[in-house]
Amino acid sequence: MNNHVMDQFRRYPTPLLVALLGILPLAPVYAQGRGEPGKSIGTISVRGDLIVMTLDEGVLGKASLFDLGHRTLRFTPEAAGYRVENAAFHWDTDFGPELNGSQATLKNFSFPFSGKSWNSFSVGVTGSMTFGEPPRAGRGGRGGPGVPGGRGGGISVERFAELQQAGRTLINTVPAISVFFKPRMNGPRYMKELDDRAVITWSLTEPVGGVQDMTWYPTVNRFQCVLHKDGTIEMSYDDVHAEDGIVGVYPVVAGGVEKEIGTVNVETNSSATLNLDIKDVKLAAVDGLFLKAVIETRGPVLPEGDAGLAGVAYRVCLNSKRPAGDCTQSAPAEVVWTVQGGAMGGRGGRGGGAGPRYFASGAGLLPTIKVEGNTISIEGTLPAGYKRGERIFISAASQGPGEATGSRLAAHAVELSGLTSPEVDLSDVKKGDGPFPVVYQAFHYLKPTRAVDLTCTVIKALGDKFDFLAYYSDFRIDNPEAGTSSSGPLGGGPNGGAVTGIGANQRNLASYCSQGRFQWQFIQPVYVGANQMQEYPPADVKENNTHNVAAYTHQLEERTSNGKVPPYDYAMSQIGHEMGHRWAAFVSAKVGNETVQLGPTHWARGLQAPVAFPYQRPVEASAMGGGVWQDNLDGTYTQLDDDYYVPATGWSYLDLYLMGMIAPSEVPDFFILRNLEPTGRDANNHPIFKADRSKVTVQDVIAVEGPRLPDVDHAQKNFNTGMVVVVEHGKTPSKELIERTSGIRLRWMDYWETTTGHRSTMTANPR
Repeated sequence: MNNHVMDQFRRYPTPLLVALLGILPLAPVYAQGRGEPGKSIGTISVRGDLIVMTLDEGVLGKASLFDLGHRTLRFTPEAAGYRVENAAFHWDTDFGPELNGSQATLKNFSFPFSGKSWNSFSVGVTGSMTFGEPPRAGRGGRGGPGVPGGRGGGISVERFAELQQAGRTLINTVPAISVFFKPRMNGPRYMKELDDRAVITWSLTEPVGGVQDMTWYPTVNRFQCVLHKDGTIEMSYDDVHAEDGIVGVYPVVAGGVEKEIGTVNVETNSSATLNLDIKDVKLAAVDGLFLKAVIETRGPVLPEGDAGLAGVAYRVCLNSKRPAGDCTQSAPAEVVWTVQGGAMGGRGGRGGGAGPRYFASGAGLLPTIKVEGNTISIEGTLPAGYKRGERIFISAASQGPGEATGSRLAAHAVELSGLTSPEVDLSDVKKGDGPFPVVYQAFHYLKPTRAVDLTCTVIKALGDKFDFLAYYSDFRIDNPEAGTSSSGPLGGGPNGGAVTGIGANQRNLASYCSQGRFQWQFIQPVYVGANQMQEYPPADVKENNTHNVAAYTHQLEERTSNGKVPPYDYAMSQIGHEMGHRWAAFVSAKVGNETVQLGPTHWARGLQAPVAFPYQRPVEASAMGGGVWQDNLDGTYTQLDDDYYVPATGWSYLDLYLMGMIAPSEVPDFFILRNLEPTGRDANNHPIFKADRSKVTVQDVIAVEGPRLPDVDHAQKNFNTGMVVVVEHGKTPSKELIERTSGIRLRWMDYWETTTGHRSTMTANPR
């Protein structure tokens, strides 16, 4: 790395996220439809005190890693889109001045893109450009918070988005050029404008040194985009360390022009009820970009809100070769699009949603579903490799509640007239393959498994003997972060029964293959090469950022006999925080006449949440959020410890009450600060805020949630965690994976007993 670039990395430290997203209302949906129960996806063996899960062939799909180094891509506009080709590599070493912020302005010409001419655009810190104001959602997007535009400019995606799927969701959200978009990258951007072109250059690093990061040191990622006056776009890649990202051109294509492809009819009637009895499937190309499938039944499709909707499902399967079987959820189809009826969930699993509705799942499928009379319509993009004029095979099926009989449409061949996949292999694409209305490639690691499938694989093999399950792997999955969120059915431990009074209810035990014991888990395995699986940070890492464990080196070394920081500190941050979500942080409190949320999901920043039994420092805020606040008695408050869980911290008195470890009488009164306004720092560099203070007691929590039951005298005190190492089909766990998971296992048992004040025990016994 040259000195110029190294200086830029020092000037632009990687921003870290304030807290992990813990519980999710629903586990992520991958290959299977929403709410479908878990199934075994591998074989289980026991090695010492660890569980070894060897995945079945094909479970993880295939990785597609970045392969455009020292290449130049040229996108040439045509009336219908862009022709794409690999051109001779060109790199302009004169970057021009550094951009001050994300906004770029052209003075010499206007750039034609997405049907307009632009004199300004946003250059994102994560490797993309957007034009105009980002809309809230689009035909191709999911409409989630911040999806079209990011705070650092350019595009963004949902926090745990898989890049393999995210490339599709960017379609028709905002006019965009993705030169090399990867979430959480950071660094300087430069722009040089000439008479006939503008050159934009990025020099970025992947996130560095944090608990959710893959590296302790900055990485080099230099790439460049040239915007030509005639609308031609060139992207060049000088030196790119990252292997996952999105490259492509995303003009908005929203004409809604349909071109009929054909109709596939069912030859014989089925015995299914009329709303499930498929008559035919009509196919059309929309804007040359989306495949529209209209399923027509012999009777009216149930409308949203109908009480009989839960459990109803319709599926469309696509294959490039004739499939051997029907269109089922487990069919070996290249694409399975599912429309499934179900109920909306509420906070913490409470319910209280808007009634039954349809949900769409499947690679490339848009979330919009249209129900009209005897038809239900869906749209989506085709997977990579599907080209205009080729023959594909389409099949369909329906299903009623409780596996009730539906109908089947056997596979029929159709020709893809007027339609091609927007996802291509950019290293091999040729001008003759276009034009493409939208064209991109998503480079990604292996497909994440479903949480319920991981759990069912373990429980079916070893029995329902685990309260928690933590997963670690030798392979990287398609996740922009090195860590994992968590979820679970909130089982009742060895004695069964639900825990009440914590703001979250027991649910979906059968989906996790549990008879009532299993409670919580990592959603995805943590990669062995991630920072959080290292025993210690590198000795030469020096850091002042208090969200990096290296900033606490001197303080933490003082408490150990070997003069090192405690081992696997980041791993304890992750597992302590995520397993803590089994009980927290979902409760509210009745404060005067107002019901105040103390979370949700994580304790509010202004919640006074000091740790009852600190793990390693005298003053710690809860692993679940909140802070340690000093009242200065003048309307200001000093934050002695923040709501970030680095280094690893223990649990607050409120956490321990919700966990069943202490009685309500042992929870000191606390408070919540709202309307925080920074006013400066004290002599020890602690931030000071003005705020409005409201006193809270545990009885205020009980007034909203009810008492915690079982109470402290009857609550579970002995827990067991399954420590699972996950390996690909045909492979065995590496030495590093075994050693590091074993080290984390030992620290986890010590962490648990220390932070519960030795009122509880933790085992990690697979037998």
